[in-house]
Amino acid sequence: MFRRTFWFTAGAAAGVWATTKVNRKLRQLTPESLAAQAADKAVEAGHRLKDFALDIKAGMAQREDELNDALGLRQDPDQVQALPAPRRRAEIENPPAARGRKQHPRLNSYNRNEDH
Repeated sequence: MFRRTFWFTAGAAAGVWATTKVNRKLRQLTPESLAAQAADKAVEAGHRLKDFALDIKAGMAQREDELNDALGLRQDPDQVQALPAPRRRAEIENPPAARGRKQHPRLNSYNRNEDH
């Protein structure tokens, strides 16, 4: 009698365990779950890629500093010159050398409708 009760209980426990495992695996294989897993992996890969890029950037800055020190190219912040001011559009379109000359009216503007 004891043996039958033991094997019945062991079989029921194995059945419950197997059913739980199968249901859990089926839930993992639903389209929604697969999409969520793919999105999580994509986000994780993006974070890893960002960390990699930041490491590369830090290494490049460090190596550039080492090379500048080795070559004696280090500049003091007080000696850095500002960039020149941008040129005005009028100077680009009509340079000072061409201001006194008259140009043909057709050379100043181009209208595609005039060619037809």
